[in-house]
Amino acid sequence: MTSPEPDASRLSSPVLIAALRGMEPRPSALLLRRLVEGRTLEACAAFYGVSTEAFSLLLLRASVALARHVGLSVREPAGGEEEAAWARMLTEALSREDARLPMALVPVAEACRRLRAEGPEVAAGMDAAAREDAASPHRRREDWLRRLAVAALLALTAYLYLSRPDEPPRRPRPPIPARPGQR
Repeated sequence: MTSPEPDASRLSSPVLIAALRGMEPRPSALLLRRLVEGRTLEACAAFYGVSTEAFSLLLLRASVALARHVGLSVREPAGGEEEAAWARMLTEALSREDARLPMALVPVAEACRRLRAEGPEVAAGMDAAAREDAASPHRRREDWLRRLAVAALLALTAYLYLSRPDEPPRRPRPPIPARPGQR
C-alpha cells in the first residue's frame, strides 16, 4: 500500500527544510532568496544577473523540484512554450491568490505558497542546520583533509620547481644579412 500524497497546505517547516537541503544548491538558493527571504522578482533577477523572464523560468524549475522533494506528484512542462507560460502563471500566482492555474501547476504553486508562509521558521531551520553542519566532526575532518591536500600540492609544486633541470644557455641570434641596396 502506498502512502497518500501529502497536502501542500499542511507541509511543515521540517519537511520543507529537509526538501531544500536535499535539492541541488542553486535551485534551493533561488527558492530561499525569492520565497523565504521574500525578495522581489526584480531584485532576485538582478542578483543573479538575468532577466525577470529567465529568473521566472529558473524559479519554476526549482519549484517543480521542491514539489517533487516534498512528495507531491507533478509533471514537467511539455515543452518550451508551456514552460514559459507556466513560469508566467507561477509568477502571477505568487503575487495574487486568485490567479488561474492549470491543474498540473496547482501543487507547485501550493508548495511555493507554503514555503513562503513558513519562511521565518524555514530560514531559522536552515541557519541552524548550516551551523550544525559546520560544527560536525565530519565537516572538520573534511576541512583538515582539504588543508592537507593543498599543502601537499604546494609541496609538490615547490619540489618540481626546485628540481627542474637547468635551462640551456640561449644562443645569440645570427645577424640578419643585409639585402642588396640596404646598408
